[in-house]
Amino acid sequence: MILKRCPWCLGDKKNQYYHDNEWGTPNFTENSLFEFLILETFQTGLSWKIIINKREKINKAFSGFDVKKIAKYDLNKINHLLNNKNIIRNKLKIESAISNAKAFIKIQKEKKSFSNYIWAFVKGKTVQNKFENQKKIPKQTKLSLIISKDLKKRDFKFIGPIVTYSFIQAIGIVNDHLTSCFRHKELNLER
Repeated sequence: MILKRCPWCLGDKKNQYYHDNEWGTPNFTENSLFEFLILETFQTGLSWKIIINKREKINKAFSGFDVKKIAKYDLNKINHLLNNKNIIRNKLKIESAISNAKAFIKIQKEKKSFSNYIWAFVKGKTVQNKFENQKKIPKQTKLSLIISKDLKKRDFKFIGPIVTYSFIQAIGIVNDHLTSCFRHKELNLER
């Protein structure tokens, strides 16, 4: 049986694996939430395909996305990262990863976990969208604007409503798999 998938993942094995196994799956794991936050901020102005193909090397360069280690990065580490040809070498994005790690830790202390914080925006339940066409999926929503404003208020960088929407799609706060995609039904049943 041939599975129908969202068109954006077709033609690239890593993208397809990500689509089939991660994208839109409700995610409550702290390290993984931080990873997706960083990857989405690094994607700004780039294609997801670039990020997914550099993901392993970004993971290695950024201490396995260990939020406590990244929060302690200094100027030497920033310069080392800027010289790493295997990652996105954008100084503002690298610096935002460090400041976002510090902001992430503050939320963990305040709310007991980042997961508690981010999932509270939807009372712990995935928003089940029913898009039939990829062109109908919005780039941002009222929800992503609310979350983005709150994150910015908490000193997060590179986290406007469009990046925030990509983030909440990735971590399963919204299910934006097309209704024709096999994952849409699977994720709708998992509720």
